[in-house]
Amino acid sequence: MKNILYIGNKLAGKGRTATTIDILGPLLQKEGFKLRYASSVKNTNARLLHMMRLTFLSRNWAHYVLIDTYSTRNFWYAITIGRLCKSLKIKYIPILHGGNLPDRLSKNPKAIQAFINNAHTVVSPSDYLIDAFAKADFKQLIKIPNHIDLNKYSFKLRSEIQPRLLWVRSFADIYNPEMALEVLDLISENYPNAKLCMVGPDKDGSMKKCISIAAQKNLSVEFTGLLDKEDWISLSKNYDLFINTSNFDNLPVSVIEAMALGLPVISTNVGGIPFLIKNGENGFLTPPFKAVEMANHINELLENNQLVTGVAQNARTTAKNFNWDKVKGLWLQLFEG
Repeated sequence: MKNILYIGNKLAGKGRTATTIDILGPLLQKEGFKLRYASSVKNTNARLLHMMRLTFLSRNWAHYVLIDTYSTRNFWYAITIGRLCKSLKIKYIPILHGGNLPDRLSKNPKAIQAFINNAHTVVSPSDYLIDAFAKADFKQLIKIPNHIDLNKYSFKLRSEIQPRLLWVRSFADIYNPEMALEVLDLISENYPNAKLCMVGPDKDGSMKKCISIAAQKNLSVEFTGLLDKEDWISLSKNYDLFINTSNFDNLPVSVIEAMALGLPVISTNVGGIPFLIKNGENGFLTPPFKAVEMANHINELLENNQLVTGVAQNARTTAKNFNWDKVKGLWLQLFEG
């Protein structure tokens, strides 16, 4: 089996949401691969230095370096490690996560061109990014979807639903948590008992703003902060609809998880989400910032139990395609092929 250095923000133990490095890494270890990780250092500058140091120290150990690649400031971590791997002659494999990465093609073309072209191969979890990069003449991307352990997600078929909304994401401007409050406010006009639960840590002060808005409008909102996956899965049994309000996205695992649990999903149609959700079949899509349209879809579901059942069952079928037992073979083929 191969030795793999995994570069990413491994901060689940530091009050942050678990990311791919926290989930994929241990699964690869169970398959027999030897892994090293960087980094769990909380300070951003110190984290980059740790990533660089461990990359250098692993130059004669690592067969491959996996690099979680995002579209915000963490983008530059990936670029830096890619350059270092090239100079050390280590094969590196970017895993593209950032929903706004296509924007980087125009803003930082030289940096991303070198990063992609010098990679051993490039992994994308969605057709969205494969299509976007193909249009820029990058052909070496392969698709390996995000994954879940389906056995951990008990399907609950809701024959009758109430206006109980669940939102699971980090509080950050790119995920537009305020839109969730707008939607609840609109739903409350017809359903005074409507309530919303927002699960996730605060990244940029957005949570404080949302708490203030909820208080000003007298909305029924619970803010749980960060929850372990097991805890929010258990919490989901008390809710009937899942909303996703992102302005940018790729293929969010939280949406796949909601589909697996039987929660009808109403999401913005950004990034890779339209490749996952077919409007009216296994969920509903609205443009970003269009709270009225999202509220209309919710009202439609609240008035049509048969529609709820069909959407939920179709969504569970979709989620099965992301089970680790199906996805792991693609990783094994990549490393051992």
